[in-house]
Amino acid sequence: MPTPHEILQKYWGYDDFRPMQLDIITAALAGTDTLALLPTGGGKSLCFQVPALCRDGICVVVSPLIALMKDQVHNLNARGIAAVAVHSGMRHQDLDRILDNCVFGDIKFLYLSPERLGTELVQARLQRMNVNLLAIDEAHCISQWGYDFRPPYLKIAEIRTILHQTPVLALTATATPEVVIDIQDRLGFRKKNVFQQSFVRSNLSYVVQITENKLDKMLDILQKVTGTSVVYARNRKQTQDTAVWLRNKGIAAAYYHAGLPPEERGRIQDDWIANRSRVIVATNAFGMGIDKPDVRTVIHLELPDSLEAYFQEAGRAGRDGQRAYGILLYANADFDKLKWQFEKSYPPVSEVRRVYQALCNYWQLATGSGKDQTYDLDLSAFANRYEMDVLHVYNCVKLMEAAGYVLFSEASFQPATVQIIVNKEEWYNYLLRNKKLESLLKILLRAHDNIWQQAVGVNEFKLAEFLKMPKDNLVQQLLFLQQEGIIEYHARQELPQLTFLRKRVNIVDLDLTEALYSFRKKRHEDKINAAAAYANNENECRTLQLIRYFGEANTKKCGICDVCIAQRKALKKHTEYEIIQYRIQEVVQRDHVDINFLVQHFSSTQTEYVLEIIEFLLDEGKMKENNDGVFCWVKE
Repeated sequence: MPTPHEILQKYWGYDDFRPMQLDIITAALAGTDTLALLPTGGGKSLCFQVPALCRDGICVVVSPLIALMKDQVHNLNARGIAAVAVHSGMRHQDLDRILDNCVFGDIKFLYLSPERLGTELVQARLQRMNVNLLAIDEAHCISQWGYDFRPPYLKIAEIRTILHQTPVLALTATATPEVVIDIQDRLGFRKKNVFQQSFVRSNLSYVVQITENKLDKMLDILQKVTGTSVVYARNRKQTQDTAVWLRNKGIAAAYYHAGLPPEERGRIQDDWIANRSRVIVATNAFGMGIDKPDVRTVIHLELPDSLEAYFQEAGRAGRDGQRAYGILLYANADFDKLKWQFEKSYPPVSEVRRVYQALCNYWQLATGSGKDQTYDLDLSAFANRYEMDVLHVYNCVKLMEAAGYVLFSEASFQPATVQIIVNKEEWYNYLLRNKKLESLLKILLRAHDNIWQQAVGVNEFKLAEFLKMPKDNLVQQLLFLQQEGIIEYHARQELPQLTFLRKRVNIVDLDLTEALYSFRKKRHEDKINAAAAYANNENECRTLQLIRYFGEANTKKCGICDVCIAQRKALKKHTEYEIIQYRIQEVVQRDHVDINFLVQHFSSTQTEYVLEIIEFLLDEGKMKENNDGVFCWVKE
């Protein structure tokens, strides 16, 4: 069996691990259930990837984010490590093929969404796999006390009965003490075992700037602090408007959100990583799995709705260990705006039931049907049909998701796929009879060697460009070949998708109890209040405020946040004031002098303080000035 260091060197080219990584890896290799709390950029992925590669078998990774799964699979494959991903919304034949490869092939990592993990098909195949480790990423999602609870995560405990000999490694960057306990209980840890790295980032300066003109303040920051930056905005429109505003001010900026086409998101991300653009203005859809060490500033234009989210996002700055800044631009109206959005996010239970029924009717689902079915959901079209507000529909869907009835994937992109479904003799006979399609048929064969064995991804835009035809014409030809029974073609998918995780129920049976509804709403409100309290607390070190929220006991101030710097300046000014005041008193008591004489007794850097103190002493009646501008000390 190779050692962890040998695996690290072979696949990643590193000589040694970051702090605590090896301890976590050793625990996983010993078969011990483990919870690892490592801050953003702490190298969580290596903690399960290395031990999995040390042993025979496959590592099953549960992750809630499709984009993050795809990114990690891509990175592992690029290193020569066989990895695949299974998530909601995948076509059945693709799912079946991938799971077969995990049973019979040499796949080392199977990434699963929690929704897929709970299906009978996946559970049946897992029993046939040699699973050496069960890794739970973003493990805080299993706890109702967490900030991003996902009901399907609760199904993981059931998987442990199937993989009863397989150790669990749960990982998260943010968890309060109650969430730490809940994660271990929910996952059925055999005994408590937590590795927790300090939440303190000694190189990261947290700053809150109270300002009504956020754009100008942001520009001022970017002009003073060189290097790349992430600017987080509340919505898609704000990302675009802010990026355009920055470009007009001479700063290379791009915007990023889940509504952009995948190719464009990839290009924008690559340009930023390669420093071709300096600033990326994004919604919180950006950042997970992005490892850019030299980000100097992360700026929030709006108050986040939880300190967990803020800590993760701000933590993307300064991963290289150099000084970096997490800056929150805060206006007096921000809290009221956030509270308004919060109230809108919790429509009455009766409204959630009404939207649920409308969704089921929209796709003509009968009671008892629909489980694991995925549908494209154009929110605007749906809302118009049922005369509802789009935001209202969205908020109702998110509450259904929180209750475990549906999964809503806002950025559910799937590339087009093609598979030849006739034998080679039939294929070539068809080719001879259809010369108009010859160019397309030949390019499909040249581009994809295994197109007979499985569905392969095709880029419709590049294929159309190569064949020198409009994309719509290409799609028509592919659809025609499908009608002819020559290929199976699935068009590119870009719309958001809704997956029904349970069979349709009557609306009276929709389990959205007032108690559970109220619990979740109260937890959300508590998190908003905690974020606002952080923004408004100008008397306590920012780092100490954050780590106390996460249950870390530490009394050492960071010395580099806005509060610490202001306090240090105030103390320095206070001490210097006392010294200057004492010297002024000495000079004036010894002789009657004018203001010019007093100022000349001090250095030019102290002139401002001297004038302030003279004014103070005159106001307090400790010194008097006669008509000739001469000062004298008033005896007590």
